[in-house]
Amino acid sequence: MKIAVITDDEQTISQHFGRARYYYVATVEDGKVVASETRDKANHSHFAGEHVHEHHEGHGKGHGEGAASAQRHAAMMDAISDCKVILVRGMGMGAYNALSDRGISPIVTDIVEIEAALKAYLAGKIVDHPEKLH
Repeated sequence: MKIAVITDDEQTISQHFGRARYYYVATVEDGKVVASETRDKANHSHFAGEHVHEHHEGHGKGHGEGAASAQRHAAMMDAISDCKVILVRGMGMGAYNALSDRGISPIVTDIVEIEAALKAYLAGKIVDHPEKLH
């Protein structure tokens, strides 16, 4: 199984999915991380010139929802299509739903360090904080 983590520095979990520069991807076998790699991640800066923050795209929609956001989310997620889980510290509801629709389970954690978050996840002790979605 592979677990993705959003990061800017390969040590800590970024605070926002859309702005993160990389994915840290851990390969897990028998409950242990046996390999890891860093993958480039499309982020909001890759879509410069587009209206990125679509708070007004449609009434009743959450942050990052709508057709344009769906296309950007798809581009952001292509690099982790082989992952089952992603650990984040914050994200918009549109990204959260897009990940779930792709079969990637997003977990919103308050753990900052990647290594600590992976250990907590593998031990079944990580706490999901969906209230941090925006």
